[in-house]
Amino acid sequence: MSDSLRDQLLKAGFAPPKVENRPRAQQQQRPGQGRPHGQPNARPQAKPAGRPDRSHAGKPSSPPRERGEIDLAKAYALRARTEREQREREQREAEQRAREKRERKQKLTALLQGQGVAFNDANAEIPRHFPHANKIRRIYVTAEQLPRLNGGELAVVQLAGRYLLVSRETGLAAQAIDPDALVLLCDPHASAQEDDIPADLVW
Repeated sequence: MSDSLRDQLLKAGFAPPKVENRPRAQQQQRPGQGRPHGQPNARPQAKPAGRPDRSHAGKPSSPPRERGEIDLAKAYALRARTEREQREREQREAEQRAREKRERKQKLTALLQGQGVAFNDANAEIPRHFPHANKIRRIYVTAEQLPRLNGGELAVVQLAGRYLLVSRETGLAAQAIDPDALVLLCDPHASAQEDDIPADLVW
């Protein structure tokens, strides 16, 4: 036979296997080769022991406060502010009351100027008792003033700790300035039960 076995196979349709043309050195390279001499397989390098982590360098290192401590501090601050505002409000109200009291006293003094001379007789000998400030008080009147006082024509007002006998109109004016100034103004039409002390009682 002149044809070789290879030629016969080619004619029969069998093609020879393709061989990849790679450099010989690359084909013979074993796994693990190709790295620089003296370098082992790459592994994550651990940080040297004993060296601090400087990734957060420059940031202040303060321990975080607990939320409970923050809430407690806010509660103390709120209570202190509330107490301070309450003290300031009470002080302002006290100053306002004192100022109003002084103004009322000045107005009463101006209203009652000279009334003591007009109605309060130094020679009066008849005591007229009346309740005031949970106690029994008295003012001295004359025999002519007593029925007028019991009939509501005269009134008794208080000024600076003194009781003054004044007219009905002056007593009502004093009451308009200070409700506590008028201490006695009889109603002639009132029943006996409305007065703790009878108007005609003389002690």
